[in-house]
Amino acid sequence: MTRRERYVFDTNVIVSALLFEQSKPGQAFYAALERGELVLSLPVVKELNDVLSRPKFDRYVFREERERFLGLLLHESKLVDITEQLHACRDPNDDKFLELAISAEATCLVSGDDDLLQLNPFRGIPIVTPEEFLASSSV
Repeated sequence: MTRRERYVFDTNVIVSALLFEQSKPGQAFYAALERGELVLSLPVVKELNDVLSRPKFDRYVFREERERFLGLLLHESKLVDITEQLHACRDPNDDKFLELAISAEATCLVSGDDDLLQLNPFRGIPIVTPEEFLASSSV
């Protein structure tokens, strides 16, 4: 039996997918759910929870809806333990996504963050934009 494709999405892409389902990040997020599985780590979940709890999002999506989205995301994703601490990104807050990609043996990391995109590929794992993810059937 072959292992399903595993995808890491950075926080901004996930938040964009929630706020704007028809956006490129939204399309990439939902395509990933159909193609394989999303992987998360505790540091990524914590950041997502912190970001989604910000009052500035109240005008776009009710807090309850954001909480429900996070709960569904946790249910639909595979939680992965981090096996290696990294210091590779010029923004240290983004290292958690590289750690997750390596620990999960991810197919790719989807991000719109230039600090991550400039590292493409990272240890053989492609780092792609949502648009590049959508354009590729093999990623």
